[in-house]
Amino acid sequence: MSDQIAKGEEYETKAEKKLTGWGLFGSKYDDAADLFEKSANCFKLAKSWNQAGSIYIKLANCYLKMDSKHEAAQAYVNAANCYKKVSPKEAISCLDQAVNLHLESGKLTMAARYYKEIAELYESEQNLEQAISYFERSAEFFESEESTTSANQCKQKVAQYLAQLEQYPKAVQIFEEIAKHSLGNNLLKYGARGHLLNAGLCQLCRGDVVAITNSLERYQDLDPTFSRTREYQFLSDLAAAIDEEDVGKFTNVVKEFDSMTPLDSWKTTLLLRVKEALKNKELEEDDLT
Repeated sequence: MSDQIAKGEEYETKAEKKLTGWGLFGSKYDDAADLFEKSANCFKLAKSWNQAGSIYIKLANCYLKMDSKHEAAQAYVNAANCYKKVSPKEAISCLDQAVNLHLESGKLTMAARYYKEIAELYESEQNLEQAISYFERSAEFFESEESTTSANQCKQKVAQYLAQLEQYPKAVQIFEEIAKHSLGNNLLKYGARGHLLNAGLCQLCRGDVVAITNSLERYQDLDPTFSRTREYQFLSDLAAAIDEEDVGKFTNVVKEFDSMTPLDSWKTTLLLRVKEALKNKELEEDDLT
């Protein structure tokens, strides 16, 4: 491993000498780029991720001097892949550089892809506001390139995190939009019920039984088959339990649904919020009597 680091440093020194020495403008950057590439590979073999990342940035700068934007962008992505292992902040900075280069070249799908990677890095750091921002940008570019499925995957993340941050109205709107799109596509229409369920759960978190009842009627208009699904029945039974302020009934409805269709952690979190609000309401009324 130390041998690889020594080799990497040797290649780096040679590359730096190429840049400061005499030579034809284009060729010296080309030669230095080859040496930086070899240096970065040695540091990767040694798992010296910070050094590998910094060399890839130098490589990107060489390509920029030669006006090779595609290669420069790839070098920034390679740098980001190294930094992901040690410094998400540096990885994000490198991916941002790659995105800017792809945007200059009109490669919107590539820009969308790396915006999504940035969002996922913020996601892993639990920085939900920034994750939302970058998933939104990614969705926008995927949509402009007609990559609707990829766009909807990003939008779904946005809606889920908005709900986690208790921004329910916007989350509802996004889930409903995704459901509408799914219903217009034969391959995706069976997934629409899941998006409508998510929208309904967000409505329940708002604590407005009238709103959820109205939403269920709208969802039937959107998808006439929805009223025959377990998801519809689940939302309807939950709304009834909330209307009756019956915590026991609410718990039983959740248990029954979960036994047939296991609830993921996101849905469980939202349902626990609704249950807590219901319990607090029950306690408030007990205090008044």
